[in-house]
Amino acid sequence: MSMGAYDEDEHERRERQASKVDTDFDDERTIYHGKVEYDSGESAEALLDKFQEIKSN
Repeated sequence: MSMGAYDEDEHERRERQASKVDTDFDDERTIYHGKVEYDSGESAEALLDKFQEIKSN
């Protein structure tokens, strides 16, 4: 079989595989309790200054 040619059976197998819907998963939603905190660290100005310092070196 030359490059670019395809096997029709393989093409049909892939089409069947792609058309299947996977329903073997748990549809329950998990509920999380708690909170999320972000530590932004330095101010935006300090970060821009650091970026300029790195960029100039």
